[in-house]
Amino acid sequence: MRKLLLFTLAASLAMAAGKPEKGFTSLFNGKNFDGWTIAKENESTFSVKDGAIVANGPRCHLYYTGKVGNHSFTNFELKVDVMTKPNSNGGIYFATQYLEKGWPEKGFEVQVNNTFEKDPRKTGSLYQVQDYKDRAASDDKWFTEHIIVKGKNVQVFVDGKKVVDWTQPEGYAGPPNTPGRVLQPGTFALQGHDPGSTIFYKNIRVKMLK
Repeated sequence: MRKLLLFTLAASLAMAAGKPEKGFTSLFNGKNFDGWTIAKENESTFSVKDGAIVANGPRCHLYYTGKVGNHSFTNFELKVDVMTKPNSNGGIYFATQYLEKGWPEKGFEVQVNNTFEKDPRKTGSLYQVQDYKDRAASDDKWFTEHIIVKGKNVQVFVDGKKVVDWTQPEGYAGPPNTPGRVLQPGTFALQGHDPGSTIFYKNIRVKMLK
């Protein structure tokens, strides 16, 4: 059974990066970190294997710094295919900017967490802004996080199911102690959370909206 599970995982990871849907542009070539910049801490947390970005190790973040949109996005749709190992925590940031060390100070995190017991905020949560407590996806299976930002509205879908629909209020200054967590032009980032978490990210694609 273990050999079968390992074979299934390997086969799933070995699938070629999918062609983006019409109107979407790929941000990851499935081969290396061209167009991306790893924060200057625990850089070995990120690697590329079988067409996917693998996050496993101490805290680190991987920022999109490529040419698409001059890595500054305001109104957009972002789709990322994700797979988690059991008890793993990670995240996808938007409206953020590169930071050499520490947790990103700007933008929002869309949670990746199916079974990480220490945090009740589950996959799809707009972290500390509109949290989702139910399980929307399963470990060891690919799922898609779909983030739509238009104007002051943020929607998050997990495999087509809407789990977040939030509109930033007038005068909003972010949650307590996080004044940078507001809608603004910015880039995307992937999170490596801790050594016990393993997250796979692939087919990262964006569609610009007016």
